[in-house]
Amino acid sequence: MVKALPLHLGSVKIFPKFDSSYDLPSLPLLPPARLPAYGFNKLSLSRKFPPLSQKVYVTDEKVSLLGARTQESSLQFRDESPVSMELQSISSELEFDQAIADAEEHNGLVILVWMANWCRNYIYLIPQLERLAADYYPRLQFYCIDVNMVPHKLVVRVGLAKMPAIQLWKDGKKQDEVIGLYKAYLVVNDVQKMIERELTDSKIHNARIMNKKLMLNIS
Repeated sequence: MVKALPLHLGSVKIFPKFDSSYDLPSLPLLPPARLPAYGFNKLSLSRKFPPLSQKVYVTDEKVSLLGARTQESSLQFRDESPVSMELQSISSELEFDQAIADAEEHNGLVILVWMANWCRNYIYLIPQLERLAADYYPRLQFYCIDVNMVPHKLVVRVGLAKMPAIQLWKDGKKQDEVIGLYKAYLVVNDVQKMIERELTDSKIHNARIMNKKLMLNIS
């Protein structure tokens, strides 16, 4: 047998009627809106409801649909800078001298990556170095040198002791070096610090030269 539960009724409250002087004025009736024949109802479902995979970015009152596959969403803003760059290969002492001379002529830096194809550390390191080369393009040139492809006298000339070695050259001389015998991301961090340190020193040096020239002109 199902027992009926007692029904508890609350007390009824009577609220006073609002004074008509405070009633809001009635709004005028507007005619019902009608869509033209080419309105929303005539659109396809794909245009009424775009896929959620599309991302909409609004910048300076410009809207770009990324990932859209239709002509209506062809407006895109892309970063044309490369994500990674293959390191240029040096296979002779003549090419080495040419790379150093080109950097010296343009008053720039050059990064030399000494390696061997059988080196496991280099295999893990090369993709991250290629991304780093893209970050500094075109200010810096990155070169890759296989020690098995160049004369041994060139290896002795650059003072190579361990591999992989990432050397920074400027004005025809080796300025600094990082030996990549630890985790790849740590090696790349050290290489970036080496580059930024040298770039900062170059800016300071150039500023001092400019100050000296200004002082000479004033005197």
